[in-house]
Amino acid sequence: MKRVLAIVLSAVMALTLLAGCGDNSTPAPAPAGDNAAPAADAAPAAGGDVIKIGVFEPQTGENGGGGLQEVYGIRYANQQFPTVKVGDKEYKIELVEADNKSDKTEAVTAAQSLISAGCSVILGSYGSGVSIAAGEIFSDAQVPAIGCSCTNPQVTLGNDFYYRVCFLDPFQGTVMANYAAQDGAKTAAVITQLGDDYSSGLGNFFKNAFVKLVGEDSIVAEEQFQTNQTDFKAILTNIKAANPDVIFAPSSIATAPLIIKQARELGITAKIMAGDTWENGSIIENAGADAEGVTLSTFFDEGDTSNAVATDFIKGFKEYLVANGQDEIIPAVSALGYDAYLAAVKAIETAGSTDPVAIRDALKGVEFEGVTGAISFDENGDANKDKAFIKVVENGQFKFLKTVSVGE
Repeated sequence: MKRVLAIVLSAVMALTLLAGCGDNSTPAPAPAGDNAAPAADAAPAAGGDVIKIGVFEPQTGENGGGGLQEVYGIRYANQQFPTVKVGDKEYKIELVEADNKSDKTEAVTAAQSLISAGCSVILGSYGSGVSIAAGEIFSDAQVPAIGCSCTNPQVTLGNDFYYRVCFLDPFQGTVMANYAAQDGAKTAAVITQLGDDYSSGLGNFFKNAFVKLVGEDSIVAEEQFQTNQTDFKAILTNIKAANPDVIFAPSSIATAPLIIKQARELGITAKIMAGDTWENGSIIENAGADAEGVTLSTFFDEGDTSNAVATDFIKGFKEYLVANGQDEIIPAVSALGYDAYLAAVKAIETAGSTDPVAIRDALKGVEFEGVTGAISFDENGDANKDKAFIKVVENGQFKFLKTVSVGE
C-alpha cells in the first residue's frame, strides 16, 4: 500500500517541485507551501548528469532554528563539493530540500516528497522524533538516509537504511551525568517534553546514569511538559521544593530560554544542564544574564585545533555564514551537516552508482576524516564516536570546558 501511495505522490509532487534557484549568497528556506524544492546553492547545469541528495530538515516549527543550522552546513558542503564522480561520469549534485516543519506528521509528507523527487540519498534530520517518523518511508523506498544530529537510538534501530554521523543519547546522557557528579552534584531533577523522543530519551539516559553514579535517591524530581507549553512555573515550583543540585532539561531551542528564565525568577539557583540542542546563540540572546552557567554537551568545538580538516572548514564556513547574514560562531550541528554530506559523497563514489541500494551498501565501509572527527559506521549504522565536548555559558558566550571520552 505504501508503494502505491508513493507512486501517486510522485505524480502529485512532480507538479510542486518546479522551483526557481536563487543566488547562492542568500540561501533561503524552501517556501512554506513547498514540500520539496531545489536548494539555492545547487542549480544543475542544463543537460548535465545530475544526482539528487535530499535535505530532510525542519526549517520552520519548534526546531526550525537548529534545522536551518544543519542546512547551512549541508549547503556549504555542496558549494565546496558540487560534483561527484560515478564511474567515468561526473555528476552535478543537486540538493532537494524538504521542510519537515518539526512535526512527525509533516515529516512523513516531507520524506515521501523526497522519494518522489528521485533522491538517491537523504540527509537529516535535526530532531530524532521526525527522523524516527520518516524512517519507515526511507526503508520501504530503499533509499538511504544519513542523520546529522538525531541522537535517539531508535533512529537506526532495526532500519538498514538509516545511518548517522553523531554520537548517541546513551553516551551523551552518561557524559552529562558524569560531569554533574564530578562537579559535586548529589541530587538532580529532570525535565522532559512529553511525546518528544529526543527529550524523553536523553532525560532517561541521564537519570539512569546519575542514579548509578550517585545513588538510588539522587533523582529528587521528574517533571514533564507539553509541546508548545510556555508556562513552566508549576513544574518548576515542584522542583524548587525538591531543592536539587542540578536540573537536567533536554528540550528544544524555543523552550530552553523560557525554562531558564522562569527557574531563575522563582529563585532556583541549581545548575541548569542540557544536551546538544541548547548550543544555539538564540538561547543566550533570549535568556540574557539568566543563561550564565548553563552547561551542555555537544559534538564539536571550533577551538579544537587537533583536526586539520576542521581547521580548513572553520575558516571557510565562517566566511560563508557572514556572507549569508549569520553570526560567525559555528554551531556543532552545522559541522555534522557538512560531515553527513561528505559521507554521502564518499558512499556514491565507493558504490560507483547512483542506485540508492548500492549507495546504502557502500555506506557500510565508508571511512574518512571529517570535521567532527573520524567517520565510520558500526553494524547498526551508528557513527563510531566516543568523544563529546562540554561547554558552559560564560559572559554571554559558549565557552569550551573539556572533552569527555568513553570511560572518563
